[in-house]
Amino acid sequence: MFGPFKPTNVALGGLLWKIPWRMSQPQKYRQRKRLQAVDKVIATVEEGLRLQGIEPIKSLTRLRNELPTEDQMPPKDKYTTFHRRSAKYRIGLHTIAKWTKKSLRTNPKGF
Repeated sequence: MFGPFKPTNVALGGLLWKIPWRMSQPQKYRQRKRLQAVDKVIATVEEGLRLQGIEPIKSLTRLRNELPTEDQMPPKDKYTTFHRRSAKYRIGLHTIAKWTKKSLRTNPKGF
């Protein structure tokens, strides 16, 4: 059909936004680079404060002590995150809204 009543993907019953069930290799590569960039920023700020003779603030030392660096994280934590309604309590990181903007490094113990 043509004109104003042309069928669309939504009207035909199909999913308009399709999310693959696993992350692609380029997505994983970019995720690792994002994690490494955050590690580099924390190290740079800490080094700059040390060179100026200023003691690092509490939040910076908390980030350094509590968050694992990218190379310390297992792949399970790099590419998936805790989700309480999922069958195995894990979902792919790419299924979370704005996953490139969040630092999802810590998960509940045992999951």
